[in-house]
Amino acid sequence: MMAAFRGFDTSFRSILRVVFVVVGVMITAYLVYLLQRPIAWLVIAAFLAIAVSGPIAALSQHMRKGAAIATVYGALVAIPVLLMVLFVPQLVSQGEDLVNNLPQYAEDVTEFVNENETLSNLNEDYDITGTLEEEAQKLPEKIGDATQTLSDIGVGLVSSIFAFVTIMILSIFMVSGGANWIERFLKAQEPERAERLRRAFEHIAGAIGGYVGGALLQATIAGVVSFIVLTILGAPFAGALALIMAFGDLIPVVGATIAAFLVGVVLLFVNFPVALIVWIIFAIVYQQVENYVIQPQIQRRAVAVEPIVILVAVLFGSTLFGVVGALLAIPAAASIQIAVREWIDYRRAITLGVESPPPPPPSPLIQPETG
Repeated sequence: MMAAFRGFDTSFRSILRVVFVVVGVMITAYLVYLLQRPIAWLVIAAFLAIAVSGPIAALSQHMRKGAAIATVYGALVAIPVLLMVLFVPQLVSQGEDLVNNLPQYAEDVTEFVNENETLSNLNEDYDITGTLEEEAQKLPEKIGDATQTLSDIGVGLVSSIFAFVTIMILSIFMVSGGANWIERFLKAQEPERAERLRRAFEHIAGAIGGYVGGALLQATIAGVVSFIVLTILGAPFAGALALIMAFGDLIPVVGATIAAFLVGVVLLFVNFPVALIVWIIFAIVYQQVENYVIQPQIQRRAVAVEPIVILVAVLFGSTLFGVVGALLAIPAAASIQIAVREWIDYRRAITLGVESPPPPPPSPLIQPETG
């Protein structure tokens, strides 16, 4: 009788434990869903802190650490402000010119279509150019209706500025105290585990820093080359379009293609069809050169991630955090890959009873602060 009671008690406790675990997971998932925005900010701030730790460590050799942090983050704030000052007025004025000239562009397209027998037959069946001219004539009249849209953009811009400032402040706190936090965490671990965690942190920091620096350099090259080509083609706002190409190049897998497509839409109205054909050829050739020459040279020190993993990471990242998530997808995938690799090595070492190799010297990211 007592044995049966003890068996029932054990089964009841097991069921109760499972119920508590399931409820705990559901509550945690719901809290993560509610807090997804601040969690996204924390993730972005952490990656930003790791990415700038290298330049801050380099500057700290010549100035106080506080001054180095202020210099690096000041540059991060100044760069987008400078770009806005340089390109936004030009983009607005030239965008207005584009809208006003759309009726003439539509007539040019109609003339080109009528001169081509195949396109002319398609146009007679579907009246493509007639619809295009009609909509182009209406567009300038609708500029006055854009007030509400601009108001919505203004509200979104204020929210984005608030998010940007918050992320910057969080990142500065992480850079200032992150080294001591990590060191205290490592001291609380067993020596064997602490060595492996230190090595994993080292590799993750190197992978993220290398990827971010390489991605920025790669995007800069794409922007400069695109600016040269667009200037040769006579694009009316080559600087702004080149900036779109640079930002698009930061997004893995699909970003450069989407940016090239957007620029191609603009070139429909610039020396059509010669400029568009030249741009398509340039975009295809440059993508191949970037994929097989530029990117391997720039990213050769970063952690290699399988293409399928990159694609899945970009899909997940963009779904969770939008464009920023797509930007962080590859360094996040690299970090997970490093963590999994270290954990597998750790389990294998425990199973075989093999001691782990000595860790490399600590990098500036996790050295304890002095003074």
